[in-house]
Amino acid sequence: KSTSAKERACQYQPGQNIHGFTVTEVVAVPDLFLTAVKLTHDTTGAQLVEMCFITSTYLYSYASSTCSRIFSVQFRTTPMDSTGVPHILEHTVLCGSQKYPCRDPFFKMLNRSLSTFMNAFTASDYTMYPFSTQNGKDFQNLLSVYLDAVFFPCLREQDFRQEGWRLENETPTDINSPLVFKGVVFNEMKGAFSDNERVYAQHLQNKLFPDHTYSVVSGGEPLAIPDLTWEQLKQFHATHYHPSNARFFTYGDLPLEQHLKQIEEEALSRFKRINPNTEVPSQPHWSSPREEHVTCSPDALAPDPARQDTLCVSYLLGDITDTFEGFTLSLLSSLMISGPNSPFYKALIEPKIGTDFSSVVGYDGSTKEASFSIGLQGMSEEDTERVKQIISQTIDDIIEKGFEEERIEALLHKLEIQIKHQSTNFGLSLASYIASLWNHDGDPVELLQISDSVAKFRQALKENPCFLQEKVLHYFKENTHRLTLSMSPDEAYLEKQAQAEEEKLQRKIQALSHSDRKEIYEKGLELLATQSKTQDASCLPALKVSDIEPTIPITPVQISTAGGVPVQYCEQPTNGLVYLRAMCSLNTLPEDLRLYVPLFCSVITKMGCGALDYRQQAQQMELRTGGMSVSTQVTPDSTQLDMYEQGVLLSSSCLERNLPHMFQLWRDIFNSPHFDDEERLRVLVMMSAQELANGISYSGHMYAMTRAGRHLTPAGDLQETFSGMEQVKFMKRIAEMSDLSQVMRTLPRIKKHLLNPDTMRCAVNTTPQKISDTAAQLESFMKEVADNRKERKPVRSNIIEVRSVGKNELNFQPCQMKTFFQLPFPVNFVSESIRAVAFSHQDYASLCILARMMTAKFLHGEIREKGGAYGGGARMGGGCFSFYSYRDPNSVQTLSAFRKGVDWAKSGQFSQQDIDEAKLSVFSAVDSPVAPSSKGMGRFLSGVTDEMLQNHRERLFAVTHKNLVEVAERYLGVGQRTCGVAILGPENHTIKKDPSWIVK
Repeated sequence: KSTSAKERACQYQPGQNIHGFTVTEVVAVPDLFLTAVKLTHDTTGAQLVEMCFITSTYLYSYASSTCSRIFSVQFRTTPMDSTGVPHILEHTVLCGSQKYPCRDPFFKMLNRSLSTFMNAFTASDYTMYPFSTQNGKDFQNLLSVYLDAVFFPCLREQDFRQEGWRLENETPTDINSPLVFKGVVFNEMKGAFSDNERVYAQHLQNKLFPDHTYSVVSGGEPLAIPDLTWEQLKQFHATHYHPSNARFFTYGDLPLEQHLKQIEEEALSRFKRINPNTEVPSQPHWSSPREEHVTCSPDALAPDPARQDTLCVSYLLGDITDTFEGFTLSLLSSLMISGPNSPFYKALIEPKIGTDFSSVVGYDGSTKEASFSIGLQGMSEEDTERVKQIISQTIDDIIEKGFEEERIEALLHKLEIQIKHQSTNFGLSLASYIASLWNHDGDPVELLQISDSVAKFRQALKENPCFLQEKVLHYFKENTHRLTLSMSPDEAYLEKQAQAEEEKLQRKIQALSHSDRKEIYEKGLELLATQSKTQDASCLPALKVSDIEPTIPITPVQISTAGGVPVQYCEQPTNGLVYLRAMCSLNTLPEDLRLYVPLFCSVITKMGCGALDYRQQAQQMELRTGGMSVSTQVTPDSTQLDMYEQGVLLSSSCLERNLPHMFQLWRDIFNSPHFDDEERLRVLVMMSAQELANGISYSGHMYAMTRAGRHLTPAGDLQETFSGMEQVKFMKRIAEMSDLSQVMRTLPRIKKHLLNPDTMRCAVNTTPQKISDTAAQLESFMKEVADNRKERKPVRSNIIEVRSVGKNELNFQPCQMKTFFQLPFPVNFVSESIRAVAFSHQDYASLCILARMMTAKFLHGEIREKGGAYGGGARMGGGCFSFYSYRDPNSVQTLSAFRKGVDWAKSGQFSQQDIDEAKLSVFSAVDSPVAPSSKGMGRFLSGVTDEMLQNHRERLFAVTHKNLVEVAERYLGVGQRTCGVAILGPENHTIKKDPSWIVK
């Protein structure tokens, strides 16, 4: 089979015509084991790049067995105002098309296919529609839906009002209830701009490129969105969504002729060439630097409330279509800012002037001309001049001193590993990696010829040792197109925004006549009626449950020991990399140390070890490994709800030649980690606390689910301690401490319990040739860290299991609890979690199918379509059945939507087709591809064997209508359930008045 793909790729010749496309170039990309075929559509000029595998090594079997087939189409979309027209259009084209006129075919296809990815993105200057699937028939189905959606959408006014914005009665059925703004994108963007990092990044781009499309908000500025009309939306589609303005990308082991034929017949044959006139001109360069200031809302969780300013200097660089220049500048950017050895880290982070680099930092190649930004967040206003001074001084120092050769080598080594490491979303990463350059007519294939760029880069350095310094002089020191943007919190920010929105609303309302109001009410009722109608989706193509593979492929593993420690070996085509994981149990850890474990994990590999200080350690890790990390791990037992395993997972990878070096680094971390540098610890604590505080507006639904499940299972309780709001608040307290000596005394105590071979087990994924070498290294490693054993324990029994079951919290009592976190967001994140069953329980499969079915058939309509939230649904996992909503304008109403969902499930008003669709959707997640580096990891981490997975699979296939109604009654019914509820969101008087809520 490998030869046929290779032959197919090589049989194409420039000039050849296939189904209306002409081959313009065929290029090998040996670094990525690919051949690229570039084509142009004869009539419309549409461009297409096809990537197919060419390697005949055993890597090929990996590629064809686990890689999804990818398709994407992108359009250059260049809005000239901030109404969010490309973003609202991206939502609306997915709401039905000529051939598939049902409402929302996009969300419906999620349940009618085995896709491993389906989505759409709006960038600053393009909109992209990608999908991936491993199934050939599915690929054709999805291609048909996507082509029809983007080229022939219905663009109904009702869809525009639902997805974009509308004026509507707060309660659509009550004509006397106040008029308010509603709409999915309207709420999504309100949510997006509740994130200060996003606010800053948006202003920075708008002000650095003030003269064309980059000066507006392509996603939509919430207050400008209500200026967009339905007519303008349709007009934008007509001019931008044309094949002459389109770029198609396909990837995978696919017969190219087949999908060229499909693209031509189903779409392109119906168009003539136009001049889309969407080019982005170059930004005229300023003759002198500029300074600007903006405000944002204060952050309730900022590590230091008095230091919440951001300042950053941004430089306009060259055109991104110059591939080598872009490659050089992005390497240069890493040398300047990455890791503790970089000049800007030393100059800005270590003096602790701020908590971390600004949210926009380093090289950005996502616009026609690239930019580079450097600055700080979490600083105080009085340090503004000092920070500007440091930035300019550091640039002078770099020009004078240049970079150590070893740092350049470490960076090139990192590139080598990135090229060799195979991820399951490789094709999607390729599509997004080339998107910006290709969007501005650069050569996407040249961008992928990474070794050519590396060779050219080495040559340039050899010929001119000051090559990089000269770039710094040209692009930074002498560059007059630079913007210094500062941002500070304004206590009244949210109030001003709410007031501006209210004024906008009132202006709209005052312009309404009596008949307008009546029309709004009637349209509101119409929309509600449409949303409540059962959809006929029979026009959409669908796979059948019988298209799903009945059995899973077995992943062979060998179980052995090294120095008395159980080891799981898994032979995989890892492309010359060795992946090592070690799980260390936390069972002996005293209760008072638990909250500190995540902090321990984040600093243990960054404080220095053995003879290396933290700078040397970072350098060695970059030079010799693909990264070394430690993370907390809480794994619910697969058979009993109140059992779980707690531990920390050590993960690292390296090229085969560096195996001894990687083990040496771990040896030093085990035997002599450094914990005595308070200055270094403070820097790491500040960065960690800042990162946690920044993450909430993005992952609020995860925090809400974690908190809601806290009192339901012992594993859920620990999960909240390690990664929930409790951990965010704890890290804020640590960051506020003036003296960290108590924390420094705590870390070695944790280390004693954790880095101990007695409670450890390992897993290795590598090539068959490298197994015995790795085993020998592991054996000697265990001997050399043996001193970390507690005291000589009796040797383990000779039954080797890689995983022993964890703790049982005998005194744990599940209980009901409702928690509200008041946060400065204009939207809510809502969750309700219900104690259910463990993975091997016979009802687990039914609850998985029920969660998917409720999401697709009920909750999506209630929470997103009617409620206007960006997302919502249900999921089963970790012993709990959880409901959630994301960026939601409602809170208490959403909880009642969850309860209505349960009533809907209990009433059994769903069809066999609904059940089959939910099964497809569950299987597409169950069967998503696994990278060679991760094969066998489920078994290693949670003890779930292939045999248990196969049993679960058979149960999923067997789920019936009766099972679904029964589990809804048994676990989710009001009298039956033990549930927890959590909401993160703005001030809420209803909740505050209700004594059953705990307000944080």
